[in-house]
Amino acid sequence: MDNRYIVIHAHMYQPPRENPWLEAIETQDSASPYHDWNERVSAECYAANAHARILDDKGRISRIVNNYKDISFNFGPTLLSWMEEFSRPVYEAVIEADRTSRERHSGHGNAIAQCYNHMIMPLASSRDKVTQVAWGIEDFRRRFSRDPEGMWLPETAVDTETLEALAGQGIKFTILSPGQAHHVKAPWQDDWTHVDENSIDTTMPYLIRLPSGAQIAAFFYNGPVSRAIAFEGLLKSGVLMAERLAQIFTGEQRPQLAHIATDGESYGHHSRFGDMALAYCVHHIRKNNLAKVANYGEFLEKHPPQWEVRIKDNTSWSCFHGVERWRSDCGCSTGGHPEWNQKWRAPLRKALDWLSGRLAEVFEKRGKDIFKDPWQARDRYIEVVLERAEERVLKFLESHALKKQNMADRGVEALRLLEMQRHAMLMFTSCGWFFDDIAGIEALQVLQYACRALQLCRELTGEDFEGHFLQILTKAQSNVKESGDGAGIYNAQVKVKTIDLGKVAVHYAISSLFEDYARQHRLYCYDVTRLDYETLVSGPGAASPEGDGEDRLAAGRINVRSRITWEDGKENGGSGIWQFAVLKKRGHEIVCVLSAGGPAKEYEYFKKAVKEMAGGERLFSGRTDLEVLKPGVKKFAYGIYTMRDLFLDEQRKVLEAVVSETLEESMIHYAQIYERARVLMGLLKDFRAPIPKPFLVAAEMSLVRQIANALREETVDMQKTAVLREELKKWGLELDAGLEPVLRERLKSLFASLREKGRAADLKALRGLVRFTSTLPFPVNLWAAQNGYWELGRSLYKKGGQGKREQEKEWSEEFRGLGEDLHFSGEAVRRFQS
Repeated sequence: MDNRYIVIHAHMYQPPRENPWLEAIETQDSASPYHDWNERVSAECYAANAHARILDDKGRISRIVNNYKDISFNFGPTLLSWMEEFSRPVYEAVIEADRTSRERHSGHGNAIAQCYNHMIMPLASSRDKVTQVAWGIEDFRRRFSRDPEGMWLPETAVDTETLEALAGQGIKFTILSPGQAHHVKAPWQDDWTHVDENSIDTTMPYLIRLPSGAQIAAFFYNGPVSRAIAFEGLLKSGVLMAERLAQIFTGEQRPQLAHIATDGESYGHHSRFGDMALAYCVHHIRKNNLAKVANYGEFLEKHPPQWEVRIKDNTSWSCFHGVERWRSDCGCSTGGHPEWNQKWRAPLRKALDWLSGRLAEVFEKRGKDIFKDPWQARDRYIEVVLERAEERVLKFLESHALKKQNMADRGVEALRLLEMQRHAMLMFTSCGWFFDDIAGIEALQVLQYACRALQLCRELTGEDFEGHFLQILTKAQSNVKESGDGAGIYNAQVKVKTIDLGKVAVHYAISSLFEDYARQHRLYCYDVTRLDYETLVSGPGAASPEGDGEDRLAAGRINVRSRITWEDGKENGGSGIWQFAVLKKRGHEIVCVLSAGGPAKEYEYFKKAVKEMAGGERLFSGRTDLEVLKPGVKKFAYGIYTMRDLFLDEQRKVLEAVVSETLEESMIHYAQIYERARVLMGLLKDFRAPIPKPFLVAAEMSLVRQIANALREETVDMQKTAVLREELKKWGLELDAGLEPVLRERLKSLFASLREKGRAADLKALRGLVRFTSTLPFPVNLWAAQNGYWELGRSLYKKGGQGKREQEKEWSEEFRGLGEDLHFSGEAVRRFQS
């Protein structure tokens, strides 16, 4: 088997979903119960593959493995950026996997790079091609601490110019679909042989000689097996997957590579338990010596290409018509709405191409007065995107400045130009065309990037390209009648999301009623400095910021500064100061008035007038919000706002606080009702008389809450929990899945405590809680608990590091028992302790 190699490649990607003005992903209800689709797919796939289970023949966990150590993979740079902040353990598992794979594969890592934001490269401008490759390489270097050998092309979409961009920046190979090969030539032949997806030999790499004289290697993955994994259910069995991979090999006695490529989301998100099938597939390959599990870089070094290939320009792996899926109604779609058309794709592409051209002209014209080479500055701007510390940004700007000039003064202009170009590339993210309608969240996302680029251009030059842009979009008709055309969708669902410094100030003002902000506060990608803030409230205890149902009035004076462009409102002679007053009335009505600038004297007059209008130390409930803020309505001309003007996540947070407040009051009443009715309920039960439903509801609410509180206590009292549950059962009631998140979080915290302190008491509490979950009428997700147990076992019982605990018989027995309760095999537990 020395000449047989298997490589499994997973393309891990999610489109950038950040709000362009906040640089953060807002709540996406379609991803419920998760906050957004990144979080959901990460849980179902990326995290699952970092801790994939291999089961024994009894269905118990034999081991937990990091699949990334055994497969070739690429992660989209924008996805890794999100993971670094919001899914850190998975991010670290990915980085560690590449480091481990380099040790296993002669210095070649499993990770390869990707063009930055998944732009369809054959449809990109020449300049965008170069920048997309440059940004993808630099992002990879920063994360994996090495240069990438290979690069994934979005949708494997390829043309010769794209390959020139890759080779010109040091990329050694890429991965293509077998249908993208056109002609091949053996080293002993002079003539080229035509091939297609069925006739090309995918078990070897090929050399592509480019017009410039450069060259790059290409691996053409096996199409049938890749399709079987992605679409035909092969992931139902890891053994069958391994056997299908082994069947790729031919009878020839030469080095052969059996390799497949799919969306990485197949392994867990699209196919449930696909991560486990993948893990068992690799296990089966090794156990039965079917081949050596390798990666592309290692194979390429050992067995460089002998054959040459010519590709089909303007082709991809997900469109039968080349790259038409991203510019025309070619017939390729997700199939979710077979009666719909995709005629909207062409005008959307035309509008963005036109806008990109105009923005490039502005960038070049304005940029040549600031930068030595505007396009080179753009190519290197990824350094700023990856690290926005102000000293680093200033150093970057000075290194690219045309001449010695004060970049601290011209920084806003320079950063607006570069950000305009960043968004001009983000607006070409492929998902904007891939799905079924221009009113879908993916198309809306690319339109948001376009809107932000247009805004930056207006702020820079005063030029407004929006009119002609929208004129083109009127040709993009939605399949949903109510949505109208692209221009209407843009105005109704995109432009309304536009944010400026004033809207950030509004958000701060309203949310200050519920948040206790420090003098310096970071609000998304903005820094807010409080110059003055004064609160007038009524009712006892109303000084608390947590939302107490009382009237509240606040006035403030702040400065807002963008961390991205450094703008702070002082441009063009502005004061950079925002003044506001905000009122919360009983019933949760909120109104805010805001103005830009104004002398401090005027602000002090305003505060005094509002206080007097409010009635000194108490707000008169008979007065309307606008009556109380009448001085603000006159003086503060910027606008009048309500809770609807909060950013989405803060809106939800405030609503949650309001709901929690009301729920807390309700729970107190339920407890009181149950306490009063408890004896009567017992009497009714003794006489076999029906218990009124309101009593039962009060009993359930009160007892379940007590159980949840008992589980949250620092020391879990399982006896108390059991007694309360028996009382619940006494009334014919039972716990439901609403308690599952509480149990899951408690298990997590107990494992954290056990890792830190190693106390036998924590181990017993853990085991008791796990056993408790097995008696419940609903499933509890033990995935994180199982991971915690596996990592704890590896750290405590690693060779030579057993320490004192291994000698403590009671501790060891409890640990073994906990493993069995968490569905680990006896072999797995013994492996730790042997």
